[in-house]
Amino acid sequence: MKLGEGKLGPAEYSIYGFSGASVRVSGKIDLPVTFGMYPLQKTILTTFMVVDIPFAYNAIIGRPALRDLEAVVSTPHLQLKFPTRTGIGEVRGQQMTARQCYVASLRGSNAPAENFTIGSEDPRERARTIRGEPTKELDSIPIDEDQPEKQVRISSLLKGTLRDRMISFLRANIDVLAWSAQDMPGIPPEMAVHRLNVNPTFKPVQQKKRNFAVERQTHIKAEVEKLLQAGFIREIRYPEWLSNVVMVKKTSGGWRACIDFTDLNRACPKDPYPLPRIDQLIDATSGHELLTFLDAFSSYNQIKMQEPDILKIAFITDQGVYCYTIMLFGLKNAGATY
Repeated sequence: MKLGEGKLGPAEYSIYGFSGASVRVSGKIDLPVTFGMYPLQKTILTTFMVVDIPFAYNAIIGRPALRDLEAVVSTPHLQLKFPTRTGIGEVRGQQMTARQCYVASLRGSNAPAENFTIGSEDPRERARTIRGEPTKELDSIPIDEDQPEKQVRISSLLKGTLRDRMISFLRANIDVLAWSAQDMPGIPPEMAVHRLNVNPTFKPVQQKKRNFAVERQTHIKAEVEKLLQAGFIREIRYPEWLSNVVMVKKTSGGWRACIDFTDLNRACPKDPYPLPRIDQLIDATSGHELLTFLDAFSSYNQIKMQEPDILKIAFITDQGVYCYTIMLFGLKNAGATY
């Protein structure tokens, strides 16, 4: 294309394939691409990431370009259609050319297909770099000089100015990070609360108190004290609905205290709120250079319960009867609210 490397913009990241092998990006460049034939054609500005590897294709059009083109793709028909000012434009593929490129990418054929540059290297013979687990590629960074125990973890593969900018950004926004339940102000009730739509034809159920071994009782007591200190529960009397604590063994060997809301959930109809589709999530993240995984600390617990429904999520222990003031993961429609 007779474009010098000086026209490439910076791109401080790598691309990972299905095999886990990483390919360093040489840079990125914005190029106008015209789809279709006159007068049914459309030109869009597309960002390409440039890599120096042998491949059966000169370029791959990704989701951001297809989104900007407003294209509809039919893989079985090797056809792409998109709206233009003068009608519906289309791009048709060639079955023979597509097959030649596919075979070349698998076998490393030296015979170039029409309009494509095919490398002679068999991709199966390349040295593959096995990606480590994310936990092994993270560096702990203190972001508060006065409290060095407050640390965040970022990728050890993040280098240069991008790493410095990320650390500076986290330090500037330390107020949105939480290291304990006391650091979470929660979502204001006027913005969102969780409601229980209990069927009035169901009779309230008070489960008979279960007895636990000494070890489990110790964990239940510690959990109750922790929840009281965080303000997630409060002591009540004379509840209509009453549930038991259920102790679940963690993979780490410890115990997790859960609440048996079987009877309460049975009295609540299912909220058919649709969860996001995977293709919607991919479309939402396409076109971005970085993806950050944020661990929402006790995320469900940041949503308050509607005051009249608080008494319905009561549970019994040897220490007393308590109810939650925040939404729990085990409630039937908590996912829809979240």
